[in-house]
Amino acid sequence: MKFSRRSFIKTLGTGAGMCFVAMNTSGCSSDIFGSGSGEEPLWDAGEKRDKIVVISDIHLGIDDRYTETFENRPYLIKFLQRIQCTSDVRELVIAGDFLDEWFLPVYYPSYTDQNKFYQDVIANNQEVFNALNNVIASGIKLVYVPGNHDLTLEAEVLQKAIPQLVQARDVKGLGAYYTGDRNEIVIEHGHRYDVFSAPDTITNAELCGNDDTILPAGYFYARYAATWVLEGKPVVAKELPVVTVIPSQTDIDQYGAYLYYRVLSSVSAKMTPYESLDQKIFNMHISGFNDAYTYLDFYPAQESDGTITAPVLYKHIQRSWAQRQTLNKVKVPIAFIEAVSGAVNYEAYYTRAKTNYLENPDENVDVVVFGHTHVPTHRDTAGGKCYVNSGTWIDENNEYDEAERTFVVITTGAQNTSAVFSYMGDGSVLDITAKVSKDE
Repeated sequence: MKFSRRSFIKTLGTGAGMCFVAMNTSGCSSDIFGSGSGEEPLWDAGEKRDKIVVISDIHLGIDDRYTETFENRPYLIKFLQRIQCTSDVRELVIAGDFLDEWFLPVYYPSYTDQNKFYQDVIANNQEVFNALNNVIASGIKLVYVPGNHDLTLEAEVLQKAIPQLVQARDVKGLGAYYTGDRNEIVIEHGHRYDVFSAPDTITNAELCGNDDTILPAGYFYARYAATWVLEGKPVVAKELPVVTVIPSQTDIDQYGAYLYYRVLSSVSAKMTPYESLDQKIFNMHISGFNDAYTYLDFYPAQESDGTITAPVLYKHIQRSWAQRQTLNKVKVPIAFIEAVSGAVNYEAYYTRAKTNYLENPDENVDVVVFGHTHVPTHRDTAGGKCYVNSGTWIDENNEYDEAERTFVVITTGAQNTSAVFSYMGDGSVLDITAKVSKDE
């Protein structure tokens, strides 16, 4: 069953059709689709609480006009209500991009109070937060790990909304959560390893005169892309700067800058909102920024001396990458060229999981779970270990449209098992592990 945006808003406005019922004495709520029947567990539960469920990339927005999870929000609430009745679930982990400060059109009013922004996101999705608090009340541990779209979300703001929530944070905007019977499972969002999404307090520090500029380059591109989507994906001619002289691969600095240009060139050719390239569309008064910028301020070009760089924002971004990795506590740093080449390749995150955890002699991890890519994935390594990606719950997943509302289930014990599932429109739970698996 699916709801169109129009019919759902109409239902909310009239108070008919949708029925959010309070918890009953068994701890399980009744059907949000109005049937009045008691909730069923997600699966036939075992006798032991040994299951860790991971969801990510929910992308709840401040306004239903500007949210990527609108049609799927009722399914998410239903899923959360049913998980309360699944007695072998020990933990529910939200692995980042829970709330969204990035999917906003450039014409969204400029604001200065990010805490207030997130409080308004929470208020706009109060039914989800009610369900999450009830998950905790049912005896399930609830854990949050930051993502890139909510990397500026302060811990106290989220804690006030979910008082018994456990938050896994290690650097501002980042976290890694270790769990399982043997602490053999680690769960991150995955943006720590992404040039475009990892916290960046370095590259714009001189421009802005402070080191509070945590927002990475992906924030600006996300705002631009969101504008294009919300305008109906128009096709507008854009004359972006073209790099005509390709540096030698032996020139590591400039070849890295060229690869950064190539990635932005590729995606910018597809995303063409109505706003002009020289229009000051990014009116920024948050996270250390206090100015307005154009898309050309952000876009790399070739200077008169042949050097490739963006003229204003993220100048020479390749030169700050090593220091960013140190500040962001990357266990096994990689070169900028490798990082930028893999930024838009979901398989690169499997490589990062192996390097930093599964093959790292300083780690004792059997299972790594990332989100971030929106591509549900299951990879077994030659050593019997596993990388899993939890996918996303957004309405339209352009990265992987073969499965909706995906999540990961890990059974912890002497030997772990892991699987990827899709929460179907009819309420069934479909195991898609084989579909999203590849041999190493």
